[in-house]
Amino acid sequence: MKYVVVLGDGMADEPIESLGGRTPLEAAVTPAMDVLAEMSEIGLVHTIPEGMKPGSDTANLSVMGYDPKKYYTGRSPLEALSIGVPMKDTDVAIRCNIVTLSEEEPYEEKTIIDHSSGEISTEEASVLLEAVKKELENETYKFYTGTSYRHCLIWDRGQVAELTPPHDVLGQTIGQYLPMDGVLREMQKRSYEILANHPINRERKAQGKNPANSIWFWGPGTKPILTSFEEKNHKKGVMISAVDLLKGIAVGAGMANIEVEGANGGLDTNYEGKAQAAVDALVKQGYDFAYIHVEAPDEMGHQGSIERKIKAIENLDSRVIRPVKEGLDASGEDYRLLILPDHPTPIRARTHTSDPVPYILYDSRKIQKNTWKYNEREAKASGNYVAEGHKMMDILFS
Repeated sequence: MKYVVVLGDGMADEPIESLGGRTPLEAAVTPAMDVLAEMSEIGLVHTIPEGMKPGSDTANLSVMGYDPKKYYTGRSPLEALSIGVPMKDTDVAIRCNIVTLSEEEPYEEKTIIDHSSGEISTEEASVLLEAVKKELENETYKFYTGTSYRHCLIWDRGQVAELTPPHDVLGQTIGQYLPMDGVLREMQKRSYEILANHPINRERKAQGKNPANSIWFWGPGTKPILTSFEEKNHKKGVMISAVDLLKGIAVGAGMANIEVEGANGGLDTNYEGKAQAAVDALVKQGYDFAYIHVEAPDEMGHQGSIERKIKAIENLDSRVIRPVKEGLDASGEDYRLLILPDHPTPIRARTHTSDPVPYILYDSRKIQKNTWKYNEREAKASGNYVAEGHKMMDILFS
C-alpha cells in the first residue's frame, strides 16, 4: 500500500462577490479533484490548534501528524534545518525575508508593499543578502541564504521575542510592527540603506519589478526536536517541496527530500516534475509515503490576485493530481490519496486564517459513489469533520 498527500498551500478561501459568491476553489476548473471527490470521503479538518497562529509551520506539522502544541518551537528553526544551518541549543533562528518597502518616507513611516519582493530569484536574493552580511554580520548574528526571498538569521544566545510576519501587515505603515529589540530593529533600518540603491535593485526598478530593499525579521524559535516519521508511522517517507520550511520539517522528521529542477514555490513552478518525482519515489524507489507540497495558491492569496489563485489551483489539479493518480493507477499499486490545503489564505485578508479546510480522502480499493464536488461549501455539507489536524495522518494510514 502506498500513501500520498497533495497539499495546496493556502488553497482554501472565502466566498468572493466578484465570483458570484463562490470561492476560488469553487470557481476553478478542477476535473481531477471533482472526479476524486465523487469516489471519496470529503470533509473539513481543523489544522490549527486553538490559541496558535495560523502559519504554514503549525499547519503542515499538523497535517504531517505532529501535534504543534507538542512539537512546535518556531518557524525559522525548521527552515534552518533545511538549509543545513548548524544550531546550538542556545541559538535562536529568525526568518529573514527580503521585502519591498515604499521609498519616500523615513524608515518607520514606510509601507510594506510586497513580502516576497516580487518572488525574487534565489540568485538575486543571495547577492543582496551577501551585501547585508558584509555590513551587519558578526559573531553574535549570522546570516544564511535560503530560497527566493526566504532567508535565516541565527542569533547566538538570543531571545524568542514577538515578531510580526510581513505578509500579515501588507499595505500598512511598518513603525508599530518593527522589532522591539534594538539591535534587530537597527539591522532592519540599516539594511534599507544598504539595499535601496544596490545595482540589482536599480536594474529591477528599470525592469518594472519591485525592489528588494529591506530585510524583515520574523518567526523566531529554538532548535526543534521531531520524532522520526518512520519510527512514528512505520512508513518510509519523502518530501517534495520547493519551500525551506517543508524541507526542514522533513529533515527534522528523518524523511528524504527530493529536489525537483524548476520547482520554485511560485505560480510557474515545475508541477509535472513534482508529480513524476512522487510517482517514481513510490513505484521505483521503495518509498511508502510521499508529501507533495505546492506553494503557489498561498503566494497568490498573499498577492490578493483572484485570477492567479484560481490558475494555481487549476495547475495543481491538472498538472499534479491528475498525473499522480494516472501514474499510480498504471503501476497497479493500491494507494490512499489525501488532498487538502494547510490553511486558508483568503484574498480578502491576504494572509492566513484558522478556519477548517476541505479534504479529499481517496482509497483505490474502496471506490465510493457520491455527488460531491471538492470545495469548502460541499466539504462542510458532508458532515465529516476532523477537529484535530494532527490526527489526519492516522486516518490516512488506518
